[in-house]
Amino acid sequence: MPLLNKTEARPARPSSPTSPSGRRSSWSAARLALTAFFTVDGFLFAAWVVRIPDVRAQVAASHSALGLALLCISAGAVATMALVGRLCLRYGSRRVTVASVAVFSLAVALPAHTHSVLALGAVLLLFGAGYGAANVAMNSAAVDLVAELRRPVMPSFHAGYSLGGLLGAAVGGLLAGRISASWALAASGALGLAVVALAGTALLRAPAAARPAPRESAAPAPAGAAAARLSGHARLLVVLLGLTALCTAYGEGALADWATLHLTDDVHASTATAAAGYAAFAFAMTAGRLSGTWLSERLGQTRVMLLGGLAACAGMATAALAPSVPLVLAGFVLVGLGLANVFPLAIAQAGATAGPQGVATASTLGYAGMLIGPPVIGFLADALSLPAALLTVAASSALAGLLALAVRRHRTDRPA
Repeated sequence: MPLLNKTEARPARPSSPTSPSGRRSSWSAARLALTAFFTVDGFLFAAWVVRIPDVRAQVAASHSALGLALLCISAGAVATMALVGRLCLRYGSRRVTVASVAVFSLAVALPAHTHSVLALGAVLLLFGAGYGAANVAMNSAAVDLVAELRRPVMPSFHAGYSLGGLLGAAVGGLLAGRISASWALAASGALGLAVVALAGTALLRAPAAARPAPRESAAPAPAGAAAARLSGHARLLVVLLGLTALCTAYGEGALADWATLHLTDDVHASTATAAAGYAAFAFAMTAGRLSGTWLSERLGQTRVMLLGGLAACAGMATAALAPSVPLVLAGFVLVGLGLANVFPLAIAQAGATAGPQGVATASTLGYAGMLIGPPVIGFLADALSLPAALLTVAASSALAGLLALAVRRHRTDRPA
């Protein structure tokens, strides 16, 4: 039986602060610092999202003009990701993480100082570049740390991102009526720079343990070594994992933009209840990621991804077709729990296969899913109905789980 998703038995070794055998190393200084980077990344992005209406009014943008300006975030991110993968190989993922989060922290304050749609689009290109760079670098650094710990802890980092997003949205909402967008985003950027200074120092000073030899297990191969011997078979694995991330991100993006509208227009929920619907999805995703390491160690990563995709499929079908608010909310919770760990595990496996370039490729495909989800749902909703359009999220979730099986098959059948 292949040992793809199981932790292999290893000879006992003396416990030490940097050894994966002891509990002290499980939450090392490097892991805490990297979790702080993921958390502040989610916080900064959410702080911007809640201020979009204010910035839109400031630049007097129409809906279509604002949509084009927001596309610049995706354009900046996608254009940067492949380059950052190469920078991680050359300078190290930890250094690039510190630099990219610093750029992102500075960029988050800029949109509030624009006074035209053109200027807004220009600064959002930089914003997207910083965001995309941070995500590739952080995930690459996390892949290396997973290799050190020899435990599938990637979901815990993404739980930090989800928690940061919830905190950013909550704090931003509370401050929305009290301080201007420029002050709020400047304060958020200052917080980001403070995290860069503190967590960055800890991350760069923390010693990196010797990397284990490549295995078909939860412990990834060294990032640089994986990239150096990248074969056609490895590229295929990375593409499959990137498509898995795409299918997952498609659902996340669709729910972010359409969940509340489905509740108000199709199920006739109140505005407050509709807002609670997306909050329930976000909380469920955070909770699912907090349990991701535990589940991966007991069930194996492939089973977690397969069962997660199928659970999200069932939850989305229920949410799309159910006639009552409680059933729709329950469906959203199931979607959040199901999708929670598919994306981080796919990114982790891509990094294990091909190092930072694998992370960059899979992240780019995943980000494309986040980009295409909302407009595809919108076009299908106009042509058919919103519930029918949301069923594509159920289909993409099931496909994500099945792609995890395809990845395992290709790993098992790899050339000698």
